Amino acid sequence: MLAIEGLEAAYGESQVLFGVSLEVREGEVATLLGRNGMGKTTTVRAILGLTPAKRGAIRFLGRRIERDAPDRIARAGIAVVPEGRQIFPNLSVEEHLVAFQRKGPWTASRVFRLFPSLEKRRGLFGNQLSGGEQQMLAIGRALVTNPRLLILDEATEGLAPLVREEIWKCLAGLREAGQTILVIDKYVERLVALADRHTIIERGRVAWQGDSAALGADRDLWHRYLGV
Repeated sequence: MLAIEGLEAAYGESQVLFGVSLEVREGEVATLLGRNGMGKTTTVRAILGLTPAKRGAIRFLGRRIERDAPDRIARAGIAVVPEGRQIFPNLSVEEHLVAFQRKGPWTASRVFRLFPSLEKRRGLFGNQLSGGEQQMLAIGRALVTNPRLLILDEATEGLAPLVREEIWKCLAGLREAGQTILVIDKYVERLVALADRHTIIERGRVAWQGDSAALGADRDLWHRYLGV
């Protein structure tokens, strides 16, 4: 579904990505791992068209998108739950979901069934929600666009343990439903259980790629590249 080949990207004169290649197949959960500042978010920004690719190719559903505008990429079927959530403070929970709704099985009602606590707060503004509720809303906002590919950047960062468990349960359910997902997070043990394949980035380069069986069996990789 998504194929990145030899991706290079920079901020001004400072190059961040050096020939990054990875693939996310339809119906699978893939991860992008690495310490802070290694290029994970820049890779996501390049996929979304927010950081231009200097070199390389990004293909989605067989079509090159690295020169497309962000709105066209979103309409093609890629949705993101961004780092920091980026909830609108002056929109209610329900308004977030209605404003981003696109035709498909995911509706505001279905999101409320997925996250019942959001339904109880459907009239509250974004700045009246807890961090965990904002993350649930960010996931719901992405889902109602009915994406082919869902990207989560720092899926459970800064969340209380009980809320993290709810997010992991949500992602497992989405996987069972066949949703294609690319997720960035630091909880490697949970990702090994959830995902099919993994890519580790170190200083803007791919340091390792493999499946969950290989990553789960090699704890040295965790220490060497992830600081776990």
